[in-house]
Amino acid sequence: MKSTWKRKLLQLLEILAFSILGISVVLICLNTKEPLASAIGFATVYIAYQQWRANQQKLNFDRYDRRLKVYDEVRKILSLIIQKGTANYEDLRKFYSATSEAYFLFGNEIQDYIDEIFRRGINLKRWSTEYKDSFTYKKPGHDYDMVSNRMHEDLVWFSEQLEPAKEKFKKYLHIR
Repeated sequence: MKSTWKRKLLQLLEILAFSILGISVVLICLNTKEPLASAIGFATVYIAYQQWRANQQKLNFDRYDRRLKVYDEVRKILSLIIQKGTANYEDLRKFYSATSEAYFLFGNEIQDYIDEIFRRGINLKRWSTEYKDSFTYKKPGHDYDMVSNRMHEDLVWFSEQLEPAKEKFKKYLHIR
């Protein structure tokens, strides 16, 4: 995401460019003998500017809408894992597929976070499976405590992610 000063600079350059264009049209209007043609030219420039601004606003709205969908998917998988106390591969696959355009909408920060959620979900599923299997199949040398601790660590991590997720997405979804 562009920093605030870059965004402000771009807005200033846009205003400057359209101001120069507007001044040019006014100067042409003053030097022409056809006031109606000059007025039509000026109106055309104004309409073009308004259309450009409307297109920019639509682009921003569309980007916001797509970003919000990614955030909703993150909240949904976190809530699902917290509720079930484990993850399942199908839910994780759907989550990763639904958030596939995150890199293009947010860049590395959110994509890395999504990758971490996915990785920890896979690990949690593995630990949960090993935990259940340890009661069914008594393997010699199986480290029950290690499996239990890892599963607990991942569950705690997931249970603490709703607020950090909101903070990570805030700068991309905050309406100014």
